[in-house]
Formats: sequence, structure tokens, C-alpha cells
Amino acid sequence: MTKVRRADTAETRKSTRPVLIASRRTITEHTTYLQRLLLGLADESITTALVCPPSCSLERLTPVPADVFTHPLIDLPLMEGVGIETLAVHLEKFRPTVLHCLCESRATLVRRLAERLEVPYVLAVNSLERKVARLSVSPTHCASIIVPAETIRVRTAKFHVRYADRIRQINMGTFAGAEPVCFSDPSRLSSIVVAHPLDHVSHFESLFKATGELIGDGHEFMTVIMGRGRAEHRLRRLLVEYGLSEVITIVPVLDAWRAAVAAGDIFLQPLPNAAFSVALLEAMGLGAAVIACSGGVDDLIVPNQTALVFEPDSERGLRDSLARLLGDHNFARRLASTAQTYVAGRYPVSGMVAATLETYMEAQRNAPASAR
Repeated sequence: MTKVRRADTAETRKSTRPVLIASRRTITEHTTYLQRLLLGLADESITTALVCPPSCSLERLTPVPADVFTHPLIDLPLMEGVGIETLAVHLEKFRPTVLHCLCESRATLVRRLAERLEVPYVLAVNSLERKVARLSVSPTHCASIIVPAETIRVRTAKFHVRYADRIRQINMGTFAGAEPVCFSDPSRLSSIVVAHPLDHVSHFESLFKATGELIGDGHEFMTVIMGRGRAEHRLRRLLVEYGLSEVITIVPVLDAWRAAVAAGDIFLQPLPNAAFSVALLEAMGLGAAVIACSGGVDDLIVPNQTALVFEPDSERGLRDSLARLLGDHNFARRLASTAQTYVAGRYPVSGMVAATLETYMEAQRNAPASAR
């Protein structure tokens, strides 16, 4: 019996042909995750296709799948439903065995494709946002719901009780460094990196005020805020009003954002994250000292072990945490080293790839005859 199972597993693996269906957010914000998944599948000799919106930059994906399909043809609201039949015809030629929806925003598209192609699919849920409650899930074709964190697993199970037994937690993988990058060069000006949308001025007021007080206390450092959003111009004006425009720089989300995080000594998460933060995971893996606001998707945050933690709306807590790391580089490096060890043991790339591939094969094995 064991031999039959092993033979079945080997045959299923050999025949696996996944199609990864990504949103623009997946391509821009989860680039490292997607790149590592594609590389891991290639190492397993798994033939993979990718579906993404037009004009997405794929240069950083190595290897780029030989089969890349664009949908929708025009990247505008309400256009996703146009051209699904054309996309399905193209995918039929690829002969997929499973579809992998990488972003909740593409759940309806993937469900329709899976039902049209009669193949199973797996659905990724990466956030706690209430729109998760309204996700379109096929009772016959959705084989698994993949989540990257326990907090997301609990909330998704609450919204989708019917599919609770299909939820699988697969941690996103990273490559943890051997030594922390933070404060590794005593001659370099200390730096803080923030990755957060620029949608609300209130999200940054505590940081601006804390920065002014720290500068007044004699601390020397610079801060880079990576993000974009409707409040950007107001934030730039506020920096001028506070006299901080030479201390705090606002830049777009850089294509090479991992390199930007690696150049920082401190990574700051100013508010609770409603979604799993790949940037936070990368910062810990690289060995930046982390300061994080409590709440949200906080699975990576272990107070005083992987990060210093402050409460929401606590300007004093934020200021004190920054002062501690800026004033005690040895402590900051110990904190960063503990975080590196933590993510190395719980978020390895090899484990992510193996678990994802097993989920694909399970979907194929358990799919009803109409979805094979």
C-alpha cells in the first residue's frame, strides 16, 4: 500500500501544472514571495504559468514562466469580467491541473476560470479586511484556502465556517541572514525605514512629533518613508512645517525595496497591519531592528524578542522605542539577531515551496471527477 501511495505521489507531482493568478499588488508588494515560489517550483521541475494585469514589471521575477497571460486586457475597474472566455481558451492550451489565486481581489475571476476549465483551485487570503467575508468561494472547485498567519486563519474560519476544514496555513518564506545588518557600520548615519501607505496624515503625526523630540535630544538619524497615497502632498507640507524635510524623506515604493530595507538600521511599522507584511518579514530576515505597533496581523511580532512594541496612538511609546534602539546599538543588534533566528526556523523558503506543492497535489488528488 505504501508503494502505491509513493507511486501515486510521484505521478501526481510529475503531472502538476499550476497557473498562478496574480494582482498588480502581488507583483509589486509580494515580489520576493512570488519570485521564490516560482524558483522553487522550477527547481522541482514543475511547469508553471502566470496570469497578471497588463504592464506589470516582471524583470525581477527569476525565472519568468514561459507562459505569461495578461488579464484583463485593459487594467481598469469593472474590466476583469471582460475577456474571461479568451483567457480560458489560452489556459486550456497550457493544460493546467490547478489554479492558484494569489490575491483575494482575483477570487471571483479564479472561481469562474476553475469552473469553466473544470480544474480545482487554491485561494490565498492574506489579510483581515472585511472584504474577506464576501469572498466568492466555490464549494466544488476550491480545494484549499491558504493563509500566511494564524491571526488570518482564525478570522477567515470565522467568516467562512463552511470551509474551515479547507484552510491551510503556509508561512511565506524568507532567507535569513547570518548577522544583523543594523548598526553594522559605526561610521554611517543611523537610518530608519518605514513602509506604509500615504493615505492618512494621522498615520504619521506621532512619528513626525517623536522625530522632532529625538532630534531635539541630540539623536542624529535619517528616516525614509516608502509609500504612495492620496495624503502624500499634505504629508510633505507637514514635514516642512515641522522643519523635518531634511530628516525624513518620502519616496515611492521602490522596485528594489528589499535593498532599501537592507540599508536601514531600524524598520518601523507605525500602525497595526491589516494584511501580512512581506516587508516586515524581510526586515527581520535581513536583520534590521524592528519597532512595531501592536495589533492586526502580528504573528511575527513577539514583544522584546523579535521587536519592540508600542500601543496604537502612543506617541510616547514610539518615541521611547526609537530612543532605546538609537541609543543602544548593541541591544538593537541582539534584538535583530533574535528575530533572524525566529524567522529562520519558522519561515524557510524550502518549507513554503514544499507545503505549496503538496497543496497543489492534494487538490489534484481530491478533486471531484468534474474538476479534474
